[in-house]
Amino acid sequence: MADQDLLIRDKSTDPAALPAGRTLPANIEAEAAFIGAVLIDNRVAEDLPVPIRAEHFFEPVHARIYDRIAQLLDRQMIVTPVTLKPYFEADEALKELGGISYLARLTADGQGLLAPRELAQQIYDLALLRELVKVGRDLVEGALDTSDEVEPMRQIEEAEASLFNVAEGAMGGNEVTSFKSASLEAIRMAEAAMNSGGGISGKTTGLATIDEKTAGLHNSDLVILAGRPGMGKTSLATNIAFNCAEEHLKYQRDGGPFNYGAPVAFFSLEMSADQLATRILAEQSEISSEALRMGKLKREEFQQLSFASQRLAELPLYIDDTPALSISALRTRARRMKRRHDIGLIVVDYLQLLQGSKRSQDNRVNEISEISRGLKTLAKELSVPVIALSQLSRAVEQREDKRPQLSDLRESGSIEQDADMVWFIFRADYYHEAIRPDHPTAESSPDAVEKYAAWEAKYLELRNKATLMVAKQRHGSTGNVPLHFQAEYTKFTSPNKRDYSDYGYE
Repeated sequence: MADQDLLIRDKSTDPAALPAGRTLPANIEAEAAFIGAVLIDNRVAEDLPVPIRAEHFFEPVHARIYDRIAQLLDRQMIVTPVTLKPYFEADEALKELGGISYLARLTADGQGLLAPRELAQQIYDLALLRELVKVGRDLVEGALDTSDEVEPMRQIEEAEASLFNVAEGAMGGNEVTSFKSASLEAIRMAEAAMNSGGGISGKTTGLATIDEKTAGLHNSDLVILAGRPGMGKTSLATNIAFNCAEEHLKYQRDGGPFNYGAPVAFFSLEMSADQLATRILAEQSEISSEALRMGKLKREEFQQLSFASQRLAELPLYIDDTPALSISALRTRARRMKRRHDIGLIVVDYLQLLQGSKRSQDNRVNEISEISRGLKTLAKELSVPVIALSQLSRAVEQREDKRPQLSDLRESGSIEQDADMVWFIFRADYYHEAIRPDHPTAESSPDAVEKYAAWEAKYLELRNKATLMVAKQRHGSTGNVPLHFQAEYTKFTSPNKRDYSDYGYE
C-alpha cells in the first residue's frame, strides 16, 4: 500500500532529536486501515475502547481526515470518501499521496473492519508512547539547561504532572462532555441519593446533619472549613476523614449498591502523623486525648485503645505530615496517592501553611490566591472533593457577635471565590467559658452568687453544642447545621432530630 511512502511528521516530538537509527513509535498502516473501516461503516466510531481523537494520529494527513470525519459524524451526516472529497481537494499533502483517490483507496480492501477496536487501541497506545518520548525529552532538556535558575525539585514536580496526564490519557486536555453524558451522571447521583435513604449523592461525612444539608462531598468540589483557634476545625476534619475511610472499608467488606466512602489522603502541615493518629485513636476509643498523651490510662481503657487500634489497622487513611509543602508539591504527592491508593477525598490542614511559588511569595494575597486556585484545580484534575482548613482573621474577636462571616476569611477574596462550599465551625460555649466569673465562696455577695448561677445555667445550655454554618454552597442552600461536640475526645457527632430544638433550629 502507498502508506509506506507517507511523510512522517509529528506535532509534539521532532524525529531529528531522536538517537540515530531510532524512530517514533507509530503504525501508519493501522491508522489508514482504521480510517478506512470508519468510512465503510460509520458505526465503528461509536463503539471504541478508547476516546480516539485527531491528535492521536501520527500522520498529519490522517489526523486532518479523522478530524473532519468526527465533525461530520457529530452533525449526523453520512461520511464516505465521496462526502469527504470537497474538504480535501486543495490539500497539498494529500495530493502527494495521490489526491482524492487516496480516500477511496482507504476503503478498497476493508481490512480494518476485521478488528477496528484493536486498531483504535493500538493507535491510542502508540500516541501515549510518543507523548512519553516528549515528556522524557523535555525532562532531559530541562535538566541540562542551567542558564536560568537551577530548580531540580520543580522540574521533578512538573515531570510527575506530565506523567500523570499521560497516565490519564489527557494528552490534549479533557474532552468536552456532552449534555447526554452529563445528565446520565446527574441521574446516577440522584439514584444514589434516593437509595441511600439519607439523601447522599457524594462521599459521606459520617455526620447525618451535614450530609442532609450538603448531600455529601461531591467530586471536584473545594470545601473550605474555617474557624477561629479552639473551635475544633482539625477535630471535625479528622472525624470526616475517618468516617469516609471507614465507610469505604465497610463497602469492601460487606458490599452494597453504592460506595459512599473512599480512601482518604490527609495532608497535615501542622501536626505530625503520630499526633494525628493519637487524636483519631482517642476519638474512636472515646478515651481522653489528654489521658492518652500522659499515659494516665486504666487497664480497661488501654484494652479499649488496643481494640480501636486493631479496628483501624486496615483503614484506608494515608497521612502526609511533610511541613512547609508548596502547592505544586502537594498536587504532585496527591497525584501519586491517586495512582497508588485511588484516593477519593483529600484533606489539607491547613491552607495558610501551604506555600506558593517563589514569584508569588512577595505578595501574601497573591500567594493565597495561587494556593486556593491550585486546590480547586487539584479537585477537578483528580475528580475528588478537597477539604481545606482555613484560619479566620481576628476581626471575629473584636465583635460582640462572635459568629464568623465570609469577610472574616483571611485573604478572603480568592478563597471565597474558588470554594464550592464554605463551612464555619462555631462553638458558643468556647466564648462563654472565656467570661466565666469567679466561683462564689461563703463570703461572696448575693449578686456574685446570682451572677455565677446565671453564667452556669447558660453554660449548661451551651455545653457540647456546636454549629456548622454553611455560608456558601454552589449546589444548594446555606444555613446552620447542629452538631454535638465531645470536647474530652475531640469528637463531633450528629444530634438526634428530636434534639434539634435544643440547638435553636426548630
